[in-house]
Amino acid sequence: MSDSVKWWAPRVVAAVLAVEVVAMIVISLPWHLPGSSGSDTALDFTAAEIARQNAFRHALLPWSTTSWLLSVAVPLVIGFSPLGRRLYDALHLKRLWYVSVPLLVFGLGLLTSLITVPTDVMAERVTRRYGLSVQDWSLWTRDRIVNWALMSLALAVIALVLIAFARKWKQSWWLPAASAAAVLVLGVSFAYPVLVEPRFNQFSSMPAGALRDDFMKLAADDGVPVKDVLVADASKRTTALNAYVSGFGSTRRLVVYDTLLKDTPPAQVRLVVAHELGHASEDDVLHGTLIGVLGAALGVVLLQLLLGTRMADPRRTAMLLALIVAATTVSAPVQNFVSRRIESRADFHSLQLTKDPRNFVAMQHDLAVTNISGLDPSWWRVWLFATHPTPPERIAMGRAWASEHGLTVPPQR
Repeated sequence: MSDSVKWWAPRVVAAVLAVEVVAMIVISLPWHLPGSSGSDTALDFTAAEIARQNAFRHALLPWSTTSWLLSVAVPLVIGFSPLGRRLYDALHLKRLWYVSVPLLVFGLGLLTSLITVPTDVMAERVTRRYGLSVQDWSLWTRDRIVNWALMSLALAVIALVLIAFARKWKQSWWLPAASAAAVLVLGVSFAYPVLVEPRFNQFSSMPAGALRDDFMKLAADDGVPVKDVLVADASKRTTALNAYVSGFGSTRRLVVYDTLLKDTPPAQVRLVVAHELGHASEDDVLHGTLIGVLGAALGVVLLQLLLGTRMADPRRTAMLLALIVAATTVSAPVQNFVSRRIESRADFHSLQLTKDPRNFVAMQHDLAVTNISGLDPSWWRVWLFATHPTPPERIAMGRAWASEHGLTVPPQR
């Protein structure tokens, strides 16, 4: 590969991948949905419900925000300073770089996790005080350990593969590395439902009965093949209500929290399931995976532009982790925007499938109250953290859909 080709090839590939990512997002997202402007919170929630939500978030957000800031700042400070290389050298395993790299990754992950323990403990205490969390401290600690182990393992594999390719292929390492990153994302998407999710919850097939039959019929009417309906034992951790579709193809299954099945009216549960079927109907998991595949390949090519042959130096492992954290943080607003539009489309799908705007509005209200969802978050929190529309926006969609289809518009509180 000539020097001129070495210079322009990754730039051209990066540009092509960036265009493909943008195109995938534009093509796969809905751009015209009713009722997205939201409604007056005071007209749909009682003063007591609004006060409880405000008090909860006033108590929680200082701790959760500080924890997030620390989780970002620690790897950035270490990775973008000489400290990262010094920590690598302190391992005294210069020739065994394939041992030093994972040790450093796991060590930095552990350090970050330990630094955020005080703020995370305070956040957990708030969620317990408001009845949202019911897990004991042993389960809370176990979840943190499992999360640290899984995240560190994933990052260690990424670092080892990138460094190994850079050491073997020198200038052209980014070509096989980008392909490997894309394959890794695809593989994780298939494996996640059967390898990762069981590490946090136990799943059991929903017993035969009228409710399960209704869910399967709803899926059949929607033309969505669902392998099974599973119940997750979420009640050992939380009182929050939720459901989701996991996997695609042979691993696709509908998962509902046991908390959702406990006291929620059947008509509202049906709407939650219809929402999740909307994700399956639109192949949201598949589209998200394809965007992730392209994004992973783009990320590797950008690493080539930033580090070049320096990627082969294992002493830059901490810098690699810092770059991954920086990229994740910078891309979060885009990812969240995509997620909010997809969730809005699934809401719309549930209305189309059930034609039940009255229970849809009631469901969105009850979910918001039970989950103590933010009713009017600041714009920067929406961009940085919000993966779903606000409850007032979702309620407004239900009313707009009813109006457009000539049905009785659900009344305000």
